[in-house]
Amino acid sequence: MAMERELLKSAFSKPATLIYPFEKPEVPEGLRGKHEYEQEKCIGCGLCARVCPSFAIELMGGPGPKMTGLKIDLGKCLFCQQCEEVCPRDCLRLTTEYELAVINKEDGILNFPREPPAPPAPKKEE
Repeated sequence: MAMERELLKSAFSKPATLIYPFEKPEVPEGLRGKHEYEQEKCIGCGLCARVCPSFAIELMGGPGPKMTGLKIDLGKCLFCQQCEEVCPRDCLRLTTEYELAVINKEDGILNFPREPPAPPAPKKEE
């Protein structure tokens, strides 16, 4: 008798799960997902690569003005957010994008090229 009552109650209630690819769950505040990089703000200090506990961040070209870009391996990343916290210019941050599955391992590596800073404009003599 108790099972029939539970069956009737469940037959007319809304399902508890989502149909995932078609219905997206609500993203909680503070979710740490895919990295975002603003190369205009970056000074090339390399602190993000130094504090990464899983060595997922690599500076291409070396630190400082000779830095040509940033490479982040999402397969190694722990999403601990230490790179974001240590960045003095807030140029690296973790977004709420959580769908990061890839078929090829190379597709899970984020390459952020960095253009060299423009040389200072020559001063005009009056």
